[in-house]
Amino acid sequence: MKKKLNKNKYYNSSQKSFYFEDYLETNQIKKKRINSKISEDRIYILFFFFFCLVTLFALKISIISFQKPAFLVYKNNTLNFSPLRRDIVDRNGDLISRNVEAFHAAVKPNLVKDKDKFLLNIKIIFPKINKSNLKKKLSKNKYFYLKKGLTDEEKQKLWSLGEKGIVFESYQRRINPHSNLYSHIIGQIDYDNYGISGVEGFFDKDLRDQKKINTPFKITLDTNLQHIIKKELEKSMFDFKAKQASGLLMDVNSGEVLSLVSLPDYDINKRKTINDTKYMNQITKGVFELGSVFKTFTLALAIEEKIVKAETVINNIPNKIKCSVHTISELKDFPSDLKAEDILIRSSNIGTLMIARKIGEDKYKSFLKKLNLINRVDFEIDEIGEPLNFKWNKCKLETVSFGHGITTTPLQAAAAYATISNGGFIIKPTLKKNNKRLTKEQIITSETSNNINKILRKVVTDEEGTASLADIYGYQVAGKTGTSKKYGYENKNINTFISIFPYKKPKYVLLVMLDEPQIASHLTYNYRGMKIKGSRNESGWNAVYVSGEIIKQIGPILAINNEEFHNYHVVKKNN
Repeated sequence: MKKKLNKNKYYNSSQKSFYFEDYLETNQIKKKRINSKISEDRIYILFFFFFCLVTLFALKISIISFQKPAFLVYKNNTLNFSPLRRDIVDRNGDLISRNVEAFHAAVKPNLVKDKDKFLLNIKIIFPKINKSNLKKKLSKNKYFYLKKGLTDEEKQKLWSLGEKGIVFESYQRRINPHSNLYSHIIGQIDYDNYGISGVEGFFDKDLRDQKKINTPFKITLDTNLQHIIKKELEKSMFDFKAKQASGLLMDVNSGEVLSLVSLPDYDINKRKTINDTKYMNQITKGVFELGSVFKTFTLALAIEEKIVKAETVINNIPNKIKCSVHTISELKDFPSDLKAEDILIRSSNIGTLMIARKIGEDKYKSFLKKLNLINRVDFEIDEIGEPLNFKWNKCKLETVSFGHGITTTPLQAAAAYATISNGGFIIKPTLKKNNKRLTKEQIITSETSNNINKILRKVVTDEEGTASLADIYGYQVAGKTGTSKKYGYENKNINTFISIFPYKKPKYVLLVMLDEPQIASHLTYNYRGMKIKGSRNESGWNAVYVSGEIIKQIGPILAINNEEFHNYHVVKKNN
């Protein structure tokens, strides 16, 4: 058998002979094919790398698309820090005080290249800065603070300088969105976040409790009520040219303070030393002779001790009476015989002291102590005034009975009215919501309390009453006026009106006090259906008027049941 030729793919059957040239040509073809294979491999590799790059790029875009923008991340980082103090909110949960991130500006002198230019720029941003002192600090090449507690605007201006030597140190600052509204209540903290005054100081440990850091600290005040009362008091300072004005609204059953305003006030966000006494918290720190508002306590005790009834007639009341070396007189003429209730309604000084003499010094002194009028009040801020001590010497019982020769704080006077009107239960004022400060101590019976409430209502409604301008339709306002002379000034008054409403089932006590009010001749009063111009300066013509204006506006917010409206304007459904 013939052996078959082993043909390969390079075999050419038409080739007749074998030459060297053919060999060379064949090798070249082989090389081309090998090079072609290498090129294809490179293309595959390059394609693979390109595909990987595209994939990575696509992944990067996907990741970025799911991320928040940088400015939002920054915003979240600045807000989601761990605060050192709890938020303070009002009774409705509205924010009053909160910790935020803020900055101090410090300087590293060795990093400041052009110090002359630096000094010039800083002087432009802070015109009041002492340039020579700043220059000395720069020359010492020691780290120092340029300014602590920068505002956002100041920080932005410093940052825009692009100066490497300026360092921004982060710290936590307490902000109060309502500025002046709660200046006498909330108080302030120091740079180390420790409370130093007001609620911030009194409840400092509780506010710094990290276990409760996410739970706001709720106080009893209502921002809406606070705003309304402040607005009306500001208006009263303008109308009556008063030096100061203050107001307090309290729940007569729980002692919760719903509003506390003292004017003038100040912006609590600005750290300043305030030495002027006009900025003092008059409600808690001020100690005053409040005058005739004390007559209510005298009559309440006399009725409780069954010494008199509301209808008991006190006979032979003189217009003047000699008491030790003093002469006590009435401000106007009264009938010589008055019912006990009329003594309060008309506000008779001598009639009141005659009732006090029937009570006796020991019982009267004990009653004032139970009402907590002559001792330091227990309240949740440290800015508290203490009534002045006095001796119960000759004629002291008589003068104290109608509110002269005795001092107390407006807070204590309002709390005493809450006790008298709520059925006789002692009230402890409080600023902390859901605080367990209620007592079951009853110092007068519910019957005595109801009798006094009815008489206080007549102070507002009767023709001889002194508080007619507070008779706001629908709110059953009752109360007592007090006009007292400032110590050492014959023609300067402290005018007060303490009201309770609604008198049948009292819920609230409102105190309004004006310091040195003047006659408001530009005002036209609606006095018992008549339009009359202002011509008098007693409490009934200013503090009472302001109280009425306040009650008109806060009544709907307090959702007081308007019995008068219901009885006369609502059709009853017959079943």
